[in-house]
Order: sequence, then structure tokens, then C-alpha cells
Amino acid sequence: METKLNIISATDARKDWSLLIDSAVHDRPQVIKRTRDYVFLTDLKLVEDILSAYNFTAEKYIEDDNSVTLSLNELDLVENGETEYDARMKLAEDILEYAEEYYNDFDYWKKVPNRKKHVPYVLKALILQDIKRIGDSILCQAGKN
Repeated sequence: METKLNIISATDARKDWSLLIDSAVHDRPQVIKRTRDYVFLTDLKLVEDILSAYNFTAEKYIEDDNSVTLSLNELDLVENGETEYDARMKLAEDILEYAEEYYNDFDYWKKVPNRKKHVPYVLKALILQDIKRIGDSILCQAGKN
């Protein structure tokens, strides 16, 4: 048996907007079609769950002064701190700042070839919206000097 997405016309969506929102939040995602456009409607918690497959990973370097430098693989950001924790929190601030700047000019950045792949990480940071949660989610591995 083949299961297909239930696609709802924009006209029908407008007629039962409250019911549609309730269904998208409490039952299952909904897809609305308007002309040639398709819109996916769901709860942010589900989007956060979907984006959990996208991890922030960083190469960790111990400097000569014993400080820690983290180089984020996904967004080309680098931070240094006295400890790994300090570097993670600074990097988390950078991630959130980058995500906000990206989102504010989304129409431009989503078209730039080497930045298109950043979309899930930008959305993840914006949904987490918490420096500590972002910092705690960064997976660090020893870098090669």
C-alpha cells in the first residue's frame, strides 16, 4: 500500500485554518498547495527533531599557551578560549550570530553555492536559540596540526 502526503489546496486551508493548524501541530505535518508552490506545515518541535540529525562538529586544537581553539566544520567559524568550554560557548555565540545574519538575508544566502548547505544548521541554531544548548551540542574531536 502506497502512502502519499495529503496535499491541501490553499483555498481549503483558508476555510479550515484553525483545524489545519491543530492537525499540523498535534497529528501530523500538512502540505498546502498554492498554484505551483508547496508549503510544509508542522510544529517547531518536530522540525527540531528532524534537524537533530545535523550535528555541529569541531576540530579541537590545544595551543602552546594551553588555550583551546575550536574550528567548526559546518560553518567555517573558529574560536579560542582558555578552556574547551569557553571556546564552545564563544563558538555557540558565533553560530547564533551567523544564523541570525543568514536568516535576515535568507533570499541571498540560500542561493550562494557554498552557503546553501548551511540552511539546516542555520535553522537548527535559530530553533535552539540558546547559547548553552548550542555550545553543549558541538561535538569536538582532536584536530591534526
